[in-house]
Amino acid sequence: MARHSWTREELVAGIRAGDHRALARAITLVENRDPGAAAVVSDLYPQTGTAFSVGITGPPGVGKSSLIAALVRHVRGLGLTVGVISVDPSSPFTQGALLGDRIRLVDHFLDPGVFIRSMGTRGHLGGLAEATLQALLLLDAAGRDVIFLETVGTGQSEVEVMGIADEVLLVLMPGSGDSVQALKAGIMEIPDVIAINKMDQPGAKALLNDIRTVMALSPEAERQPAIVLTEAIRGDGVEALWETVARRRDALAVAGELEERRRRNLAAEVVAAAAARARTRIEEQIAADSSLADLVRGVQERQVDPLTAVDAIVAAVLREPTR
Repeated sequence: MARHSWTREELVAGIRAGDHRALARAITLVENRDPGAAAVVSDLYPQTGTAFSVGITGPPGVGKSSLIAALVRHVRGLGLTVGVISVDPSSPFTQGALLGDRIRLVDHFLDPGVFIRSMGTRGHLGGLAEATLQALLLLDAAGRDVIFLETVGTGQSEVEVMGIADEVLLVLMPGSGDSVQALKAGIMEIPDVIAINKMDQPGAKALLNDIRTVMALSPEAERQPAIVLTEAIRGDGVEALWETVARRRDALAVAGELEERRRRNLAAEVVAAAAARARTRIEEQIAADSSLADLVRGVQERQVDPLTAVDAIVAAVLREPTR
């Protein structure tokens, strides 16, 4: 059977109607950096801004996908529609998160109120947050009430992706050295809510105490994330977790911080996307212009100082005056 070729107008109309095929095609365009993706997002952008996005992060193996599956089940029980974007920065070719997520979310694949998509870094290294933001906007325009945004770890790429979410949920588990490392790495500054998953395992209370100790040392003592114990496979604590996330959202909204956070996130992503494209342009220009390449070599050979080279390259590529 021939593959359907979508026009821009068909994609926009399909996404507005919540058509899963149109959504899937548009997100593929985003992943492939197709020029048509930007046009579709541009047409739909005025209809965005109503979905509640929750970024879910944490070390590998703590049960994020299982917890998301349980949260999706609970949220659907409340009559809300859901989108799930699972970001896998570690596998640009195989999109390694895909199989595991499908196994854990299999119960939701036939539910028209749930749309699930895994994304790899393929085609947008350094611009992962930009691509994820576009996918999130497409789901928002499609009328999804809640969008879960999952990353596979707590590295720099994941932190950048979390920067586009309304609220961040950090998932940890007892007995995991990665969880301890996450605490040490300053990840505690990111979450609004913390879930200690696999609460029935030994060490759950010890991890809870460790988290509270780290939080007590934080210079922002007034901004303390709530902590909820869960067991995703059995569904224990999932209702309490969602209620905690929802209360945090409502508190942010009442204080005006939710809207301010959204504005700040969008502004930061505009700057980050512009910077990523400027970097690409600079790299391409250096490769194409021997005089600029000579400047870089001059720095390497300590014949030209770095800032002088930077000023010259910026002036040549971005047409900015030298200092």
